[in-house]
Amino acid sequence: MRLYSLWRTALVLSIVLAVSQPGSVFAQDVPDPEANPGRPTISTPAALTPVGYLQFETGALGAEHSAEFSNRASIEETIKFAISTRVQFLVVSEPMVRSDTGPTTQTDPGGVSLGTQIVLFPPSEGRPTVSLSYMRTVYDGTAPDLDTGTDRNILFLLISGDIKKFHFDNNYFFNQQISGDVSRLQTGQTLSVSYPLAGKFAFTGEVWHFTQPFLKGHAVGLLLAPTYSINKRLVLDAGFNHGLTDTSTRWEVFAGFTYLLPKKLWFR
Repeated sequence: MRLYSLWRTALVLSIVLAVSQPGSVFAQDVPDPEANPGRPTISTPAALTPVGYLQFETGALGAEHSAEFSNRASIEETIKFAISTRVQFLVVSEPMVRSDTGPTTQTDPGGVSLGTQIVLFPPSEGRPTVSLSYMRTVYDGTAPDLDTGTDRNILFLLISGDIKKFHFDNNYFFNQQISGDVSRLQTGQTLSVSYPLAGKFAFTGEVWHFTQPFLKGHAVGLLLAPTYSINKRLVLDAGFNHGLTDTSTRWEVFAGFTYLLPKKLWFR
């Protein structure tokens, strides 16, 4: 509970800081809004989606050889909605997970998390965007976990920027994990770098690390993925992630899309 209280206090302070920054927090109408995909990386962009537009990030993930399963296939869904240039709400879920644990094969619902993301410092004169995000698991689900485990409360710092043609997303995680009556802190770091290729193609690479407090181990991985923009509102992705430690999920393959609804839902 002490960790949860600290995270809640940090979130409240970040909202106050964001709202108190100079300039209007409400954006002007954008004539041709663009999707801002968080897929396919673990890293989340510090910049928000266009104000007033629903964005859906949908995909399928297959994984093999982990501590809790032989193989696992799931549907992933993230919904984002920014109500201002400083504040965004998120829903993250796994509607369906099919897993092979060795003796049995089962289909279960995954977890559901709700959260918000606050822009602390917008980009300015080469300075990156800096945001703070908080997620709370409201339904744990009954499916076996991936190598990073299930988090009750998640607080993470997001930093995003551009260096010439390269775009980077850098995240730092501070998560509360619970097993029975025991609560432990998990930390993590991710760095994702994207580079535009010919035409509408781009390529993304990511390295990531999370502690595994209940396994007394570390999950480390390398993710590689090409993306293709059909238009400004629809982006396709596919790729794989390879675990680099004994307690990491050995292989993960994924494919999906990010879609920004064309109709604005927020008119302020």
